[in-house]
Amino acid sequence: MRPAEIWHLRARTLEALGFLCLARLAVAWLPFSLWRGWLGLNGPAVPDAASEALRMALHVERAATRLPFPTLCLPRAMALSWVLLRRGIAHQLVIAARPAGQRGGTDDLHAWVEAGGQIVLGALPGPWLETTRFPHSTMPGA
Repeated sequence: MRPAEIWHLRARTLEALGFLCLARLAVAWLPFSLWRGWLGLNGPAVPDAASEALRMALHVERAATRLPFPTLCLPRAMALSWVLLRRGIAHQLVIAARPAGQRGGTDDLHAWVEAGGQIVLGALPGPWLETTRFPHSTMPGA
């Protein structure tokens, strides 16, 4: 791999790192109503959208391991959503909860990102009850 390609990949990870920090601050300090409109992007399904979103998700995951503080699923999903938004890649950020009879663990709430009809970040075994999807207009029946 050439040095220019290496620096290009590092720049993507650095971008993801910045968005992870912003997402963590937004979740901790700003009301949900202020940042919920910045999530997800409607658009036509592009054939390579899922593979590009998967590549960007790897940069988010790599950046998360380099931070001195933990980042949970919601800040990671938010960071990827913002990275994809900058690139014009259609995607949805999904927030879900475990069914009532299966709650009680540390993973009762979860967030993930879907692009091109597949989960590109945050796949966890279910079952999950979807509570919201961003952008809202992509929900069935909306």
